[in-house]
This record gives sequence, C-alpha cells and structure tokens, in this order.
Amino acid sequence: MKFETLYLELVDSTNMISALLAGITEEEARVKPNADSWSILETLCHLYDEEREDFREHLDFILHRQHEQWHRIDSDAWVTSRNYNGQNFREMKDKFFAERSKSLDWLKGLSDADWDASHTTEFRIMSAGDMFASWVAHDNLALRQLVELRRTRVERMTQPYSIEYAGDW
Repeated sequence: MKFETLYLELVDSTNMISALLAGITEEEARVKPNADSWSILETLCHLYDEEREDFREHLDFILHRQHEQWHRIDSDAWVTSRNYNGQNFREMKDKFFAERSKSLDWLKGLSDADWDASHTTEFRIMSAGDMFASWVAHDNLALRQLVELRRTRVERMTQPYSIEYAGDW
C-alpha cells in the first residue's frame, strides 16, 4: 500500500464531492428518488458522521489506542435517528469539509504508521491498512451515489424533455 497515493485519492475525492454538491439548493438536497434511497443531504450527513465517528476514529484506534474499547457505530440507523434529511444543507457541507480537513491534516501527521497493526472485532480482523483503504473506497461509493442523485436531478429538471439520447444509464 502506498500511503501517499491513497492520501491523494482522499484529497481528490474531497474535491469531487465538493463539485458534486455545487449548485444544489436546499430543496434539491432533500429529494429522494424513491422511499428506499437516500437524498443528497442524507448522503452528505452520512459522509460527515463517517468522517468523524468511523474512519478517522477507528484508524486512530487501531494505530494508537487499542487499550480502549472499539467504538461501535450504526450508520444505517443514523439516517433516521439523527434526522439527516432535516439538517441544514449548507451547514452540513461546512461541517463535512471542516472534518475532512481535520482528517487530511491528521493523516499527514502520521509518521511511520504500522499499516499491518490490526484489531479483532466481533465481525473481522481489521488492519490499519484495511481501514485506510476502506476509507478511500467509501468515498468512491459516495461519489457514485452523488453522481446518480445528480443525474436524477437532471432528469427532473429537464422534463418534459428526454435525456435518452445521452445514453444508457
């Protein structure tokens, strides 16, 4: 694993997330394509909570604090319990990017990290390298989700015209 390459992936995905959130109104951020999907705002809130309560927290735990108890999360339940779709979109953007900035600074400060250090949870053995790689991959999932939500937004805003000519989705 090349730390610097994965670090730059997080930097790049941060910029892509910013671009995908640009131009979205508060109202548009709350739209859910269907009852089983998330809105742009829910996706953003999820990223914010994962940033501060999952990836950075758990990576730090594996590297430096295994004498403490593993911090359990329930990110699926947070969507409703934390009323993600009722949050303020602009405030959540500011909060996410502030947390991401903290994470990037923290990651840059890691020196001689033992990426093979691991912790055994009730579900799996997780190394520090696994956690960092998963963090980067999680951003990719969020990017895909935001792209899909933006496409749905374009479909709605271009009605009654068709976007079929653009190609199969």
